Amino acid sequence: MIKVEIVKCLKDNFSYIVHNNNEALVIDPSESGPLIKSLEKLNLKLKYILNTHHHFDHIDGNLTLKEKYNCKIIGFIDDKKRIPGIDICLKNEEIFKEGDFQLKTYHTPGHTSGHICYHFFNDKILFTGDTLFSLSCGRLFEGTYEDMFRSLSLIKTFDKETLIYCGHEYTLNNAKFCIEHDPNNENLKKKIDLINKNLKAGIPTIPSILKEELECNIFLKAENIETFSKLRDLKDNF
Repeated sequence: MIKVEIVKCLKDNFSYIVHNNNEALVIDPSESGPLIKSLEKLNLKLKYILNTHHHFDHIDGNLTLKEKYNCKIIGFIDDKKRIPGIDICLKNEEIFKEGDFQLKTYHTPGHTSGHICYHFFNDKILFTGDTLFSLSCGRLFEGTYEDMFRSLSLIKTFDKETLIYCGHEYTLNNAKFCIEHDPNNENLKKKIDLINKNLKAGIPTIPSILKEELECNIFLKAENIETFSKLRDLKDNF
């Protein structure tokens, strides 16, 4: 069984160490320093880096980590020219297996054209990068409303107990937007109480559970592209 360590990076980024107490993968290394510190503390050998997309705050630690640990870098085939140091190019819905690590990639455009999510299907864990946040979704930089709506619709089909690990600690601000547009949602009110409690204690608000996102995330509750588009525009100016 794999374990996930949350590593805070930059101002509000999350990087992740996925490991089996011996070998490790790193998801979206925003910067190398905090990850090296965590890897050494846990006495882990870094084998692979997985990038969800090419933005600097998800790939900036790639080359330093690769040089230090001689690890392989994995990314989406269509982003091979934008992922520094990439070694392994995966296609949409391709399965990658290495020892205890088994995952499937899903192309989820919207935030960027080449964004992918990594699904560790045996463990019901999904790394969503900047596609799905807790109580929100990513801004549209390269994709369309239709792209993001389809990507979120795909994620909605996963097992409801799936743990969602996203790229940023945006949850409190996202919650404020959701409650403004869904003020009678009792599940959301309970989730906001927990968010505030965790943040006060210095605990990350993630992972979230897909079931809770389906109940509380107003972007996942949008039933059509028109509603989703209006919400995304409002959130951009929130």
